[in-house]
Amino acid sequence: MHLAQVNIGRILAPMDSPVMAGFKANLDPINALAEAAPGFVWRLQSDSGNATDIVYSEDPFELVNMSVWESIESLRGYVYKSHHLEFFKRRAEWFEKATQPTYALWWIQAGHIPTVAEAKDRLDHYRKHGATQYSFWFSRPFPKPLEELLYT
Repeated sequence: MHLAQVNIGRILAPMDSPVMAGFKANLDPINALAEAAPGFVWRLQSDSGNATDIVYSEDPFELVNMSVWESIESLRGYVYKSHHLEFFKRRAEWFEKATQPTYALWWIQAGHIPTVAEAKDRLDHYRKHGATQYSFWFSRPFPKPLEELLYT
């Protein structure tokens, strides 16, 4: 079993605007940091090397980020104990303040690559039902299920 994550955000301006320059300049280094992190398995990307041009919703300012990790601990280490944290703390420079949850975690079979539609379903489920085995947060994690008990 591996851990999938999705996080979304609504950018303050088009990606090619000066407002987004700092975010855009840091995408490749932050993505490289993720790929080199212990426990990293996969991340969503288009031919551009990132996911800024992948459609998540009808809103063209809504960006999606998805990745797969070996464990909650490996993802938590990357998010909160690496240079990523400094980048994360700057999110108000580039993203609107969220009014509802913007990320979700869920367990997947090792080797499964989650789709954007699957991720959207997991985040929508979290927003409606809170933390469950189907979709949860760092603050209320669920252990890796036994494969035969995986809720899909």
